[in-house]
Amino acid sequence: MKKVLLLILAAGFAANEFLEQDSTFVSSKGAQGSTTSSPLPPNTQSNDQALNNAYQNRQSDVQVNGSGIVIRTLADDKKGSQHQRFLVKLSSGNTILIAHNIDLAPRINALREGDRVQFYGEYEWNEKGGVVHWTHRDPRGNHENGWLKHKGATYQ
Repeated sequence: MKKVLLLILAAGFAANEFLEQDSTFVSSKGAQGSTTSSPLPPNTQSNDQALNNAYQNRQSDVQVNGSGIVIRTLADDKKGSQHQRFLVKLSSGNTILIAHNIDLAPRINALREGDRVQFYGEYEWNEKGGVVHWTHRDPRGNHENGWLKHKGATYQ
């Protein structure tokens, strides 16, 4: 009887911890649950200066972490894998394109101009400021998983 009571208490405690998490995870299948932040890998550049350096040095394949304000939503790219696209202005004043693969991750349906978005993905240089993609899980497990965060939900 004591073992059953302990199991019930442990399950209740675990459920309480799960429900008290402050962020929501949205998987590619639309299921929601809790997520916790983990330290970023050592090869991650994590600020506007790192993105500016990558742009100035014409670097690509740079894993970046940052945030900015959506200044324009664009039509989806439907060539090959579909991508939700939008422009983000960083605090430095630079702008980047976010290309979020909606064949592998859920679309951010509520995304509007003026919203803040956090991102973790791979930066590719171009003359217009660059693009961040790989903001989703890699189904093959060969690439660093990325994500987008919008209004408390994580999209990957």
